[in-house]
Formats: sequence, C-alpha cells, structure tokens
Amino acid sequence: MTATTPRRRRRFASLAVAALAVAVLVSGCTTWFVERGSSGGSDRPVAQSTPAAEDVDADLRPFYDQVLNWTDCGDGLQCAEAKAPLDWQNPSASDISLALIKHPASAPGERLGSLLVNPGGPGGSGYDFVKDSLDFAVSDKLQAQYDVVGFDPRGVGRSSAVTCLTDKEMDSYLYDVLPGARGSQEWLDAYTASSKNFAASCEKNSPELLGHVDTVSAARDLDLLRATLGDSKLNYLGYSYGTFLGSTYADLYPQKVGRLVLDGALDPTSSNFDVSVGQAVGFENAIKAYLADCLTKSSCPFNGSVDDGMAKIGELLAQVDASPIRASDGRELGSSSMLTAIIYPLYNAENWSYLSDMFSDVFAGNADYAMQFADGYNGRGSDGKYADNSTEAFMAINCLDYAYTNDPVVVQKQNADLVAAAPTVGPWWSYGDISCDVWPDKTTRTPHAVTAQGAAPILVVGTTGDPATPYAWAQSLASQLSSGQLITFVGEGHTAYGSSSCVKQIVDEYFLKGTVPTSDPRCTS
Repeated sequence: MTATTPRRRRRFASLAVAALAVAVLVSGCTTWFVERGSSGGSDRPVAQSTPAAEDVDADLRPFYDQVLNWTDCGDGLQCAEAKAPLDWQNPSASDISLALIKHPASAPGERLGSLLVNPGGPGGSGYDFVKDSLDFAVSDKLQAQYDVVGFDPRGVGRSSAVTCLTDKEMDSYLYDVLPGARGSQEWLDAYTASSKNFAASCEKNSPELLGHVDTVSAARDLDLLRATLGDSKLNYLGYSYGTFLGSTYADLYPQKVGRLVLDGALDPTSSNFDVSVGQAVGFENAIKAYLADCLTKSSCPFNGSVDDGMAKIGELLAQVDASPIRASDGRELGSSSMLTAIIYPLYNAENWSYLSDMFSDVFAGNADYAMQFADGYNGRGSDGKYADNSTEAFMAINCLDYAYTNDPVVVQKQNADLVAAAPTVGPWWSYGDISCDVWPDKTTRTPHAVTAQGAAPILVVGTTGDPATPYAWAQSLASQLSSGQLITFVGEGHTAYGSSSCVKQIVDEYFLKGTVPTSDPRCTS
C-alpha cells in the first residue's frame, strides 16, 4: 500500500455518484468537465506535418527530420506517432514512441501554429486531455487559430509506457491496509516490502525505459515534437506538473520559447520534502475553506467551528486507521484511502457538496462512497480495471526527478515537521522516502532556479487557494524566470484557466495577440 502523496496532475475518470464527469496531474489534480462524444475513426491518412528546419547533430537528424503522418481518429481529431531517442545522451542506440492527437485549427486561414498542451501529473495523458475534454483544455478562440496538440509524455499512456503491476496487484498496492501501528517497525517493514515489490515489478516489466522517463528527457522530447510539427518556436499550455515540464523546456531552449503559459506552477527549487510539506499545508487549508463554507449550510455533516470540524476529521482518520471500514466489495477503507477520498474533491470548490455527502456516508459507517472517490483519484473503474498507467508513471518520473533519503534521523525530523505544519493531514501523509529510496534508478537532478535567460515573455498563473500547487510556488517560479509574469487568481481550487473568466481572457489574449499584462492583474472572477 502506498502512503498518500497527491499527484500534481489532472485525472480523467467518471464519478458515478456525482452523475458528472471528472478530470485530473498532482500529487493529483481534479477538475470537473463534460466529455466529448466519440464517433470513432477510420485510421486513414489525412495529412503530413513538414518538419521545421533545425540545425542539430547528425545522430539527432533522423528524429528532427521525421515526417508525422496524421490519421483520422474520429470527432474531427487526427492522430500520429513520433519517434524519440530512448537515451538523449546516446540517441542512435534505441528509440521510443510518442503518441499525439491534434484538433486542427477550425479557422485555418487565421492559423497561428501548433499549441501543445499538458494536463499535469506526472503521468497525466495529454492525448486523453484533448480527446475527451478539448473544450476544457483550451477555449473556442484558441481552437479556431491553433492546431491544439495533446501528447503522452515518455512513460505515459499510449506512448512507450512504464508497466509494473496487474490490476489485481495494483489493488493490493494501493488499498491493502498495512499491519501494525503507523510508523511502527512492523508497519515500516510491510511498507518497505510493498515498495520493493512495486519497484522490482517496474524494473522487470520496463527494464530499458524505467531509467529514462525523467522530466529533462521529456522536455527534450517536447522540442522534438515542436520541430516535427513544423513550428520554429514552442507554443505551450501546461497545467500543474505540466508547468515543471514547461519551465524545464524554457531553461533548456530559451530561444525556442514562443508563447508559454504555466498554470498551477511547481517551484523547480523545491526538494521532494518541500513539495510534500507544501501540499500537506495546501490541503489542510483547503479542508478549512471547505468547512467554513459547509458550516453555513443546514446539510453540513459538521457542527461547531472550523477547528471543531478539523478535529473531527483528524479523529476519523485515526479511527479508520485503527479499525478500517469494509466496503461492499470486500476492500477496506483505511487512513490512506480515506485521505485520498478527502483530497479528491478538494481540487475544485464546486465539488464540496459531494465531499459533504461522502463524509456523511462514512460517519454512518459506510465505505462505498469514499471508495468511489479514492477509485476516481486512482483511475480504477467499478470493474476493478485501471484506466491508465498513471500511478506507475507518477512514481517512475518522480523517483528520477527528485533525490530521496531514508536516514532514520532525517525521516524522524521530517515527519515531525510535516505534522507540525499540517496537524490534521500530516500524520497520514507520505512517510519518509521509502518508495523512491528503493527505486532501481536514481536521480541526477539537483533542484535549482530556472531563469530561461533570453526567452520571450512567459505567463505563470497561480491560485491563492490552490491545494496541490500552492500559490507561493507560482510566485517563486515567476520571479526566477527572466521574462516571467505572474497572473494571480484570488480563489479556491487547482489551476485557474478553467475556473476564472479573467484568467482565461488574459491567457487567450496572450496566445492570440502576444499581449502581456504590465503587472499582475490579481483576478477575482
């Protein structure tokens, strides 16, 4: 079973109890949207992309000069596959596949080029993002003048993907309640054994790919895709973890930056522990905001003050940790799954009423509603099948992007600091760095400031009440970038383009006309 760490991403999953569709990134990111219909495709060739002329080394030329063959994949969308080096340090040794999907500009006479989008993660599918929720990803105005392109980064989804566990094994990894008191030697031994089994399965089933799914390699892929699409500069909209991918690209290729928007920003200077503390505090504050709203309603399952509500939630987490509630399918709702179920609706304030319904159900001794939320976050269908490989990709990418330690002294201090910073959720948050400490491949990256010196203006969007990517991270990234401009949304929820009309207008004007605000507009709607 994993310790809970939210993904900085968007998840795409249906939430049956809400009779709506849900989208996520991470470290998950959840946003409501209405899915597009699907009419199927003919797989017949419809177009080719002429690559942009690039001055690259001879061993990279076969990749940068490749012609993308687009096929009709239904609903007005076109699909293609690109090849990229498995190892960018040794390009000629082996290659991988990258899956792309494109919505051609609906007003081709006014076409401004390609706009690549990434929904977050790490592990989120940009292919599914465009296929299932194009209207959420970008506005009609951008769809008219840009070819909107979604892609699955290396290790993810339809691209060459990390594979680890069967569906049944994934159930055990995510949901089994570990023996012993949390933090006890018995518990730590079981957690370590589970982590080692997961890592060994990934290494067995993805031996060559596993060590090459880091974000720097993915950013180099992004430059390759830009060129094969025929664009001299990159136009890009990245959400959540997609901001980390985008800022990494800008730092590697500042002269290739076209128009970049980074919404729900990560701070590249942060360590893994910095990220954990920031998110724990972010979700703690989001729960408080939910409770403040909930307590104004007669249907609220809490009474008294916000502090009283926080205490009751803390007691609930301790209760299910000691005595898990069995769901109708036989699985047990323990503290990890309970915290996941709480986190899932907090990505968007519009979901708070469903969170109240879930709390009421659990207080009545039922686990099914909470399990549906945990399943939605984890991408598990009601049939027990997982929709994608996002959990595997999330672990594989994060374990290569950050350094980890399991020095007992350091772990003890970090856990104490985490609980002090977030007293309600902190005790049930990630425990040390066990999962990535036992990973077969280690990071070569050191957190550092990105400046992208010489890049065109880059918009960095931050939401003051964002639980998954705290606002301070956007402030930090915007200040690091030599051409960064902060756009603030004063509100709740993860990312702002889909929630704030003010932010959407600013971002659209930037993509369409290159307009950059002279100062932070601090959007309130």
